[in-house]
Amino acid sequence: MPTDKTVRKTPNKPPRKTAAQNFASGTFWVFIAEALMFPTGLVTAGILTRNLGPDGYGVLTLVSVLVSWVELTITSIFARTAVKFVSDEDDWQPVGSAIAQLHLLIGSAAALALWVFAGPIAALLDVPSSVGYLRLFALDIPIFCLADAHRQILMGRELFQARAGASAVRWLVRLAIIAGLVEFANWSIEGAILGSLGASIAELIVARWFVHPPLFRRSGYASQRLFGYALPLFLFATSLRLFDKLDLFMLKTLGGTVEQVGVYGAAQNLALVPGVFALSFSPLLLSTLNSALRREEMASAREMSFNSVRLVVALLPFSALAAAAAVPIVRVVYGDAFSVAGPVLAVLIFGAMGLVMISVATAVLTAAGRPNLTAVLVAPMLPISAVGYALFVPSYGEMGACWVNAGTSGLGAIASLVALNRIWQISVPVGTFVRSAIASGMVYFLGMEWITPDPSLVLKLLALSGLIPLLLVFLGELNRSERQFVGAFSQQWAEVLRKK
Repeated sequence: MPTDKTVRKTPNKPPRKTAAQNFASGTFWVFIAEALMFPTGLVTAGILTRNLGPDGYGVLTLVSVLVSWVELTITSIFARTAVKFVSDEDDWQPVGSAIAQLHLLIGSAAALALWVFAGPIAALLDVPSSVGYLRLFALDIPIFCLADAHRQILMGRELFQARAGASAVRWLVRLAIIAGLVEFANWSIEGAILGSLGASIAELIVARWFVHPPLFRRSGYASQRLFGYALPLFLFATSLRLFDKLDLFMLKTLGGTVEQVGVYGAAQNLALVPGVFALSFSPLLLSTLNSALRREEMASAREMSFNSVRLVVALLPFSALAAAAAVPIVRVVYGDAFSVAGPVLAVLIFGAMGLVMISVATAVLTAAGRPNLTAVLVAPMLPISAVGYALFVPSYGEMGACWVNAGTSGLGAIASLVALNRIWQISVPVGTFVRSAIASGMVYFLGMEWITPDPSLVLKLLALSGLIPLLLVFLGELNRSERQFVGAFSQQWAEVLRKK
């Protein structure tokens, strides 16, 4: 049993593990919870596409993308700032209350604005039927924002398992409600929207079970402290959110049909998998680096940052596998009517990996005290991509949009790596890139030859996914530092098995 001499205990934080254990444990639990988005999302997408068809799914995609963009823009104002400030405070209640109240206030204002301007927005999108859907979906905005504030507080307090539990509840409840209302009650688009609304309510209830900052009592915390640090990070996150969904809206406004938007949105949904990793990895990396720097462990922070970059590069073979199996995956999940989304997915998956690299690199820069640089890196991606869409979408449609998206993401990733090298002398892992490229080529060839759109698809994907780490190890990628990380990560699996 640890004593007060070995572990500093406060009423507000759990006993601290070692940095490696804390990082591995948090990544493990949050990734497992957020990864539920993939199987539940596939089932949900299958239900929606088969019941709504390309046109109905296209309308739902436009509405959900718009609302999710509003929600993610609001929550991005304080996302990384909240984690940093809560982790820095022994008494987290005042800053936690300020964060929650700001999320609720801004989310409510955005919901009201969307309700009022739903008509003009529907006219701009040339989808008159979306007015009612936009107003119904607007109810989700303040609830989602408040739930996200609680997620960040949980992360800052290092309550990673509670954070994971809240996310797991979100995905399971969303699937259950949509399946009940759309598949069995035939509620169409309204049922899908109510599923998202119910999921946000369920997540908020679970999160407030563990942390309950006052929502309607003055916190006494100077909010300007938050805004001073949050502004550049907000500009970074807003630019990234705009870029992330700009391709879909540019496709529609530059002459694309609702059916094309539905096909593109279906491919986007499947390309979210790398983003799940970024969602679970980057905030924990920021929190762990921040703790290491407070203890003046600069060498350890740099090593952890370098290994994080290497890990992202080592994930490229999984993107190659997804690209090889894109058409079979789309046909199995969505049906033959969406088979044209396969080539789009094959390109978007690499663009998503570029965004993962940007997310990891900017987490390191934030921990290094350079939040301004994050906005500088990402802001140029918007005008560059907008010009690209204007040039290529009218002629090449969906394929032009996805190639511009992937190319701009790649440029942003390269710029982020250059910034890391300048700030912390973190070099590009050339050896890892070469080994990853070799493994990617081998897996892509095997996937193209072996994977077919039939019930064997899942087993073949699992087999090739298991082959990838073996190929990387065989090529000499695993070093001492990574063995330590894998050992700490594997320890979490052993704990789970022992509990069972």
